[in-house]
Parts: sequence; C-alpha cells; structure tokens
Amino acid sequence: MLKAVIFDMDGVIIDSEPLHHKAYHMMFKDVNADVTSEQYEAFTGQSTLNVCKQVCETFNLDASPETLVSIKRKHYEQIFENDKTFDLIDGVLDLIKDYHANGLTLILASSASMPSINRIFNRFNLNPYFKAKLSGADLKASKPHPEIFIKAAEASGFNREECFVIEDSTNGIKAANSANIFCVGFDSIHSKNQDYSTANKVITNFKAIAFNNVKNLL
Repeated sequence: MLKAVIFDMDGVIIDSEPLHHKAYHMMFKDVNADVTSEQYEAFTGQSTLNVCKQVCETFNLDASPETLVSIKRKHYEQIFENDKTFDLIDGVLDLIKDYHANGLTLILASSASMPSINRIFNRFNLNPYFKAKLSGADLKASKPHPEIFIKAAEASGFNREECFVIEDSTNGIKAANSANIFCVGFDSIHSKNQDYSTANKVITNFKAIAFNNVKNLL
C-alpha cells in the first residue's frame, strides 16, 4: 500500500534546467572547457560536484572540481535572484497538496545542493508539505547510484515497497530502479533526450498520478 512519495526536484518540481544550462555554460566558458551538447545531456540528474569532476578529467583542467562548483554556483545564484518569471512546473503544487492532504509522507531527493534546495523551498513555501529533504551533494555517490533513494525511503519511515519515486531523468530512473523502488517517469517538455523505458509508469502530466489514481498503485 502506498505510504510515501519521493520527489526529484529539477525537472519535476521546478524547471530549473534553463537556469542551470546558462550557469553551467558560463562556468565552462570561464574555465575554457568546450563541453558538447551530448556531453551536457549525459550530465542530467547528476550532482554538480560529480559533473565538475568529469569536466576536470575530460579537459585535463588545472582547477579543482570544487573551484568549478563554486564558479557555477555563483552564476546560478545571480541568475536565480534576477529571474522573476521562474515558477513551479504546472500542476505540481496541486499534486503536492493532494498527496499531503491524503496523508502521504513526502520526501525530496535531489542532486541539487542543499542551499539550492532551500532556496526553492523557501521561495515557494514548500517546507510544510515535506517530511525530509535529501541532497545528493551530501552523499558519497551521485545518481544513477541508488544511495539517495535508499536513504529517502529510510527517511520516510516506510519500506521501499510502500514508496514510489517521481523522476524525469535517465540517471534518476536508473537510481530508482537500482534501489528497487517503483518509479514514475515524468516525460515533460522540460526533459530532453531522456530514457523512460525502465520506468514502471510514464506520465506526461501530474493529473495522471493524483492520489485517487495511485492510492492502490503498489
């Protein structure tokens, strides 16, 4: 029986990809790393530190991954604070409120840093709905490693068989699969060239997984 829902953030709760894209590419330019669009797409769902480690290795950079993280974060914060049009993805707030009102435990499991998570949660007043927030940046391994979802299920207080994950990226879906947690793949206009073939259920809008449609899903 369904007891808890684990949300990814980027691409599920917010469409921050355009902001991250801009911040990453400003950083790539700063460190003279000519990252291709194919390489960038493969980074989707991974933590910033893991991405920066790969960039340093691929382009044999003298700068440390931590330095690249700092440069990227500075650009992102400036873009975020100045973009007044930035909003939640359509329908996700209604879904969060629906789940919360029906007694489901909600957990956030994102590859974003905790400062970035808190920035979003404070801006949109999401904290009252979630029991816990986990950042991949605080863990040893990054998606597609299952660590974050295993810990998210533990934080919910329920068995993995009583949870499902909402993910939009190939790496996130792989992580949920490896954690043996039912995965809903959110195939939206915001997620490009991602593989949903191993998701247990694929949706294109959040109404499809309203509480009454999923309460007997597991």
